[in-house]
Amino acid sequence: MKVVFLDVDGVLNTIPQSGINQHAMSSALRIDEDKVKLLSGIIRETKARIVLHSGWRLWLDEALRPTRPEAEALVRILRTYHLDLWDKTPDFSTADIRENKRFSQVKAREIHAWLAIHPEVTRYLLLEDRDLNDPGLAGFQIKPDSAVGLTRREAETAIRILNG
Repeated sequence: MKVVFLDVDGVLNTIPQSGINQHAMSSALRIDEDKVKLLSGIIRETKARIVLHSGWRLWLDEALRPTRPEAEALVRILRTYHLDLWDKTPDFSTADIRENKRFSQVKAREIHAWLAIHPEVTRYLLLEDRDLNDPGLAGFQIKPDSAVGLTRREAETAIRILNG
């Protein structure tokens, strides 16, 4: 089984380099349909499943049902392109991490924990705009520029990595 660990902010949308309050960032951003189309191409060409490892996963219940409007919008646009969230990584964040949006401090541990209980995964890739400070994951990461989001070239690279 192939898996794409999906971050949202900076991958499926863009993060302005200035002029936005960090605490309001996710709710202020919208999903970019062009980025979802690129993700759809990755999934179609590789038959990978999507595991959400973004802070947005906190807005989904255990059955992956949205609990906030932002998550409803994400699920809706993914479904428009025949994409479904298959799972989400566990949450090792603390109140301080959530309040200050410092999820990258624990994302690597969350991904490793998820992989440990899913030995059926044969290939995986991280679509993540932030450095996770984990050399073991770095070779599996596509790191879009957060001001640009996922690009066609990065999507092509993702397909090559996942398809071997």
